[in-house]
Amino acid sequence: MNSALGATIGLALAIVLIIRRVSPVYSLLLGAVVGGMAGGFGLNDTVANMISGVKDITPAIVRIIAAGVLSGVLIKTGAAASISNTIVNRLGHKHLFLALALSTMILAAVGVFIDVAVITVAPVAIIIAERTGISRLKMLLAMVGGGKCGNIMSPNPNTIIAAENFDAPLSSVMLAGVIPAIIGLIVVVYLIVPLIPSYANGAQAVEADSKSNSNNEGLPSFVASIAAPLSVILLLMLRPLADITIDPLLALPAGGIVGLIATRQWRNASQSISYGLEKMSVVAVLLVSTGAIAGIVKASTLTDMLISLLGQGEASRLLLAPLSGILMSAATASTTAGATIASASFAPSILATGMSAVWGAALVNVGCTVLDHLPHGSFFHATGGSAELGIKDCLRLIPYMTLIGLSLTILTLGTYLVLG
Repeated sequence: MNSALGATIGLALAIVLIIRRVSPVYSLLLGAVVGGMAGGFGLNDTVANMISGVKDITPAIVRIIAAGVLSGVLIKTGAAASISNTIVNRLGHKHLFLALALSTMILAAVGVFIDVAVITVAPVAIIIAERTGISRLKMLLAMVGGGKCGNIMSPNPNTIIAAENFDAPLSSVMLAGVIPAIIGLIVVVYLIVPLIPSYANGAQAVEADSKSNSNNEGLPSFVASIAAPLSVILLLMLRPLADITIDPLLALPAGGIVGLIATRQWRNASQSISYGLEKMSVVAVLLVSTGAIAGIVKASTLTDMLISLLGQGEASRLLLAPLSGILMSAATASTTAGATIASASFAPSILATGMSAVWGAALVNVGCTVLDHLPHGSFFHATGGSAELGIKDCLRLIPYMTLIGLSLTILTLGTYLVLG
């Protein structure tokens, strides 16, 4: 019980420090030290548990850094913008919310960070909002909702690390999220977005001529743009389709190289790779501190306490995986950090219930979408800023974003009950 209390104190301290704008990396490291000491581990055991936690996620960190090649190429070659603009232009204003949600879903699903996906699509949304007067709160919710749908079936860091900690094939974990994501997109566009009152427009945007155009002038073609993600998906799908295993460490950079060839932008290769490495390096450093506090949580009795609170039976077996993701994403306000702590700490207990590694990873992953948008995380500020909305407007969207995450979680649970 003391170790569980100590781990809780450490997590709480990290949350407070992050809210006070202290670096999340150092906040989590300090939370790990305080959590271990408060839990009675002693200084040496605390450090040993922290290092053990970091070691557990090192393979995932290497794969995530490799994924930076694909992400950098998609953004810097203009492929991501081309994909989103094509979708919006083809569907038109009549299906605007579907177009925005589908754009961010596809970008997130092919390996673009969800916040970067929203930032990529947001300029188009702002221009349309200025021309039509459509609520930008609704537009942002559609983009975030689509991004969350794409994130649960993506080769993004959260999925990679959940699959790694459960020792499950990444391609299988991605496939487990496909059906919930597709149904979830419909729920987002036609059930949740309409819940926001039409008069709730949010802050006023700047003049339209200061924004980028919604056409594809100067961008690669849609066919060339989609080549990189399609090649990655094909390589990863070789395992379930032909029993040929291509590790994400190789598949993700290979997709980036295909993207450079397809878009004929070899001159931008260095810039694209550097950009992707920069983005992934930030995540990798964060994951080191996240792994450290995960080591403390794993060594504590916090997982046992949660299991005892849930009780025995089928309901507790089903809820443990998503609930662990929900709790840890709430603590870190990050899908990736939440998936790291939850999967590293709870994977043995989840597998002990008889749940398969694939569905355990998928349910932890989707649980992390429920509260990853809280204000003490970067996602809240990055997405709100991309739509030029103030803090108050973004706070108004939290219940709706939470409803999206809960809907995806329920859909994934339902899919597991039918197919698992």
